[in-house]
Amino acid sequence: MRKFAYCKVVLATSLIWVLLDMFLLLYFSECNKCDEKKERGLPAGDVLEPVQKPHEGPGEMGKPVVIPKEDQEKMKEMFKINQFNLMASEMIALNRSLPDVRLEGPLESYVKKLKVPVHVIRMEQRSGLIRARLKGAAVSKGQVITFLDAHCECTVGWLEPLLARIKHDRKTVVCPIIDVISDDTFEYMAGSDMTYGGFNWKLNFRWYPVPQREMDRRKGDRTLPVRTPTMAGGLFSIDRDYFQEIGTYDAGMDIWGGENLEISFRIWQCGGTLEIVTCSHVGHVFRKATPYTFPGGTGQIINKNNRRLAEVWMDEFKNFFYIISPGVTKVDYGDISSRLGLRHKLQCRPFSWYLENIYPDSQIPRHYFSLGEIRNVETNQCLDNMARKENEKVGIFNCHGMGGNQVFSYTANKEIRTDDLCLDVSKLNGPVTMLKCHHLKGNQLWEYDPVKLTLQHVNSNQCLDKATDEDSQVPSIRDCSGSRSQQWLLRNVTLPEIF
Repeated sequence: MRKFAYCKVVLATSLIWVLLDMFLLLYFSECNKCDEKKERGLPAGDVLEPVQKPHEGPGEMGKPVVIPKEDQEKMKEMFKINQFNLMASEMIALNRSLPDVRLEGPLESYVKKLKVPVHVIRMEQRSGLIRARLKGAAVSKGQVITFLDAHCECTVGWLEPLLARIKHDRKTVVCPIIDVISDDTFEYMAGSDMTYGGFNWKLNFRWYPVPQREMDRRKGDRTLPVRTPTMAGGLFSIDRDYFQEIGTYDAGMDIWGGENLEISFRIWQCGGTLEIVTCSHVGHVFRKATPYTFPGGTGQIINKNNRRLAEVWMDEFKNFFYIISPGVTKVDYGDISSRLGLRHKLQCRPFSWYLENIYPDSQIPRHYFSLGEIRNVETNQCLDNMARKENEKVGIFNCHGMGGNQVFSYTANKEIRTDDLCLDVSKLNGPVTMLKCHHLKGNQLWEYDPVKLTLQHVNSNQCLDKATDEDSQVPSIRDCSGSRSQQWLLRNVTLPEIF
C-alpha cells in the first residue's frame, strides 16, 4: 500500500510540471509574436485597425497630378527608370481614395428605360465589324437599317433626310455628312458638303473635292444629295430588303477593311445609287490609330479583304492594286464563287463602266499603255515618287521590283501618273514635279517612242534624262540627244495595250 501511494504522488507531481511547461511555452510564444508585431509597427491585436485615408492631396479621387515647371526635367529623368511618372507616383498616397466608377446596372437594364424599343445583341466571341453588322441586320425588323459606328453623335434632324431619300427610291443607299469629333477634346466640328468618297491605287478610301460635273448635275443646289463613288462605310442607311437583294456584306471578309469599297462598287455596278445627304449630319470620332489588334495581323486581314473585292468587282483594273502591292497576290483569299455568282445573278456592269460613268475622275485611268516601273537604260534606276507629295520633285532610285512608290502608268492621255499625281514640267530644263493630274495635256503631255525608248515632254521639246551630278535622286530633263541616259523601259509586258 505504501508503494502504491508513493507512485500516485510521483504521477501527480509529473503531470503538474507538464502542464506548467505547456503554459509557459504558449505564453512566451505569444509574447514573441507581440514583440514582432511591435517591431513591424503593426497593432498587437488579432484584427488590424483600418488606416484612415487622406481626403486631400495629390491624386486624390483619381485626379491628375500636376508637376511644377521647375521639376519637369527631374520628372523626365525619373520617368526613364520605370517608364512611368515616378515622381507623380511617389507624391500620391499609397492608399489614395478613388471614385466609385461602378455602373448602376447592366447595359440591357439601362436601354429598357429608353422611350423607344432598344435591343442589345451580343456576339458570342469577337467577330469584327462585318459579322457583327450581319448579325444585327439579320435580327432587325424595321424597313430601313441604319449602321453607325459606336463612337458617333447624332445631330437634331439627322435621320429624316436619310429616310426620305430611301422612300423616294428603295435602291438608294444614303450616308450623312460625317462631322468631326476631336479625339482629344471632343470638340464638335461640322463637316463639309463639298467632299465625297473615292479611293487610290492601294484601295484606300479617300475624301476628295466634289468635282464640277457633280456640281453641274445638281445645278449648284447644295441642299441636294451628292452622288458619291464610294462611302466611308461606318455610317449609312439602306432599305432592309434591298440590303438582302444585293448580297448584304461579303461574309468571307474578316474583321473590317475593304468592306466599304466592296459594297460601294456593288451598289453602283448592280443598279443602285450611293449618295451623301447634305441635310443629315452625324458626328464621328476619327482615331489616329487602331486601338486593337487583328488576328493574324492587320496587313493579312486587310489584304485578304481587298483581294476578294478586287477579284470579284474590278476586272482587269485589279492589276493597279496588285502591281503597287505585290504581296497581296500571296494572300489566301478564300472561296469567292458565291460572290461571283451574285454578280452574275444581279447582271452587274463591268468595272470599266463604273470608272467611265460613276468615277471618271478616278486615279485609275480607264485606258493605259503600261503599268509598272519606268527604268533608265543607262543607270538601271527607276522613277520613284519617294513618298513625296504634290508640288515636289519626282525621284529616281535603284529598282527594287516591289511595286509601291516605283509604280507609274503611261496613259492613253499620254500622262505619266503615280496615283493621282502626274509628271509636270513648267519650264526648260525642269525640274520634273508631281502635280495633280488635270487631263488638259499641256505641261503634263509626254510622248513615248517605243523604238527610240524616249519620253519626250511635248511642250518643252526636251527628253527625260537620268539624274545630274548635283542631285543623284532626281531625274532631269534636257535637249533630246538619243543617248542611253534618255532611254527608258516601260515595263509590264503582261498588260495588253488597251488604247
